[in-house]
Amino acid sequence: MSLHLAVDLGAESGRVALGRLEDGRLEVEILHRFANIPVNLNGHLHWDLPTIWLEILEGLKKAPNGVSSLGVDGWGVDYALLGPDDDLVVLPTHYRDSRNLAAYQRVLSKLGRDLIFEESGIQFMPINTLNQIEAQAYTNPKILETSKTFLMLPDLFHFWLSGKKAVEWTNASTTQFANPLTKNWSEKIVEKMGWPRGLFGLPIAPGTVLGPMREEVAREVGQQTTVVAPCTHDTASAVAAVPAEGQNWAYISSGTWSLVGLELPAPVISSETLRLNLTNEGGLDGTTRLLKNVMGLWLLQECRRAWHNQYDYASLSTMAENAQAFRSLINPDDSSFLLPNESAGPMPVRIRDYCQKTRQPLPETEAETARTIYDSLALKYRAVIEMLEKVSRTSVDRVHVVGGGSQNKLLCQLTADISGREVIAGPVEATIIGNLLVTARAVGRLHSDSRSVVRASFATQRFTPRDVPLSEEAYARFKALP
Repeated sequence: MSLHLAVDLGAESGRVALGRLEDGRLEVEILHRFANIPVNLNGHLHWDLPTIWLEILEGLKKAPNGVSSLGVDGWGVDYALLGPDDDLVVLPTHYRDSRNLAAYQRVLSKLGRDLIFEESGIQFMPINTLNQIEAQAYTNPKILETSKTFLMLPDLFHFWLSGKKAVEWTNASTTQFANPLTKNWSEKIVEKMGWPRGLFGLPIAPGTVLGPMREEVAREVGQQTTVVAPCTHDTASAVAAVPAEGQNWAYISSGTWSLVGLELPAPVISSETLRLNLTNEGGLDGTTRLLKNVMGLWLLQECRRAWHNQYDYASLSTMAENAQAFRSLINPDDSSFLLPNESAGPMPVRIRDYCQKTRQPLPETEAETARTIYDSLALKYRAVIEMLEKVSRTSVDRVHVVGGGSQNKLLCQLTADISGREVIAGPVEATIIGNLLVTARAVGRLHSDSRSVVRASFATQRFTPRDVPLSEEAYARFKALP
């Protein structure tokens, strides 16, 4: 048996997990959970990195001795800048900070959509790193001149753990200024934006061994181990743990965001993928994740906060199941839903405003609001899968749902019903599992195919499509929404 550690950072919470790998099977134990609460400083939303770091160390202290590898994964797009002394130049800003909206328009004016997509293959969203750096430079034009190193956030924690500064490819690919063909930074975009090229080191492949822990970190946590860069983008780690066999499958990594996509051998950069605003992100072993970012369960999370967390997710699912189907629909990716309640008002109010603007019945109760979200997400999933089939010239006959959303039976069943495809739900902890297996392989402890390990180790649940009255009419209504 070999032991491995994974740090998984999400937009709401983080976990430190232990993996026990033996005879082609993996067991996962969550050693430590902690909240990830951004802080508002001087009118801008920032990540509380010192607290996250202390929580990571606390989790590592709970691990048994004899750990063979450790890797960190997290959300994409957010980044850190280090100065000449390797300290943070500024506290990293949250991707939902409102300043990115204006920066997005400035970047489009400077570069144009065609150039950006030809060079990056990434869908257009205000949260992208390209826009965030523009926002930072616009606020303080000297900030990039005083910086020496650019890192994505999991890379920063790897640096603090090991002393090795390196940007891992799967997360670099989310920035919208990395080229998926060269697997390096886009020289054209960096030059046209006027950024110092020396900030950006050559990205490394997932599974790269970074080296041993810093001695001071090893002393604090009680043991030495090898730090490995897994697929540091959490979705890439989750896709690495999809228990799929053969071809003709799609995945939905379901959580705060829903990442709906295909695993392909190469990027698809065309006028059609640009028109449909699809994205080409890096995956394990040189694969491409052709996908679309959908707003996901963020909508329900913000509704829960607006309702003072008086309902848990299971209760909301039951309430929604008993509410009228397809009464009101929203486009989950409408820009009015991007910002948190504090910046844009309560999410239930924004959903009602959208329904009023599109001349639909207003969701008045919590149950009706939750049902609107579930129906709309399932309809969006179908629309995206059909887009993916069209541009990739493939067909999808089953959908693997992994991550926290795979526990939501109503959403999984609606996805099967509305898409007309079998849904296979699980594993819940796909991101952690993918992280563990990639680092285990890197240190020579995994000798079989990682997906066969997932299939042997974790149960899944299947949802068969049912005939649902009015679903086709609802899909036509949904596609007509702005």
